[in-house]
Amino acid sequence: MNLVVNGKETDVTDGLTVNHLLVKEDVKMPEMVSVELNGRILKRSEFETTTLKDDDKVEFLYYMGGGRCL
Repeated sequence: MNLVVNGKETDVTDGLTVNHLLVKEDVKMPEMVSVELNGRILKRSEFETTTLKDDDKVEFLYYMGGGRCL
């Protein structure tokens, strides 16, 4: 099955959930990542129950601290 993950085509096994994709992509600190699936932000409670489908578009959105460097 093919997905587009963060703009890059990726081949994955069928039946993969969002949680499994986070592990497969070796996402560090997944509690600090939001996931957008086909233009919709998922609730964290949906990560385990959302099964990905062929040609889905997934974006990992990372929280970044901001501020001023001196």
